Amino acid sequence: MEFKEYLKEKKIDAAAFEKEDARRFNEWNVIFETMHPESFTAQKKFLINDIRRRYILKD
Repeated sequence: MEFKEYLKEKKIDAAAFEKEDARRFNEWNVIFETMHPESFTAQKKFLINDIRRRYILKD
């Protein structure tokens, strides 16, 4: 799974996230590639919720 697919599953707008907070987006992308998605979720759980609120994916 790629990072942008993961963000879509978490209902996060990847384009908005990348545009508004490129540093964090790139940092998370590198970390995501080194671990299982479930481990990434466990590690970033509360941060993911904050990012989701800021960059909610609109269907």
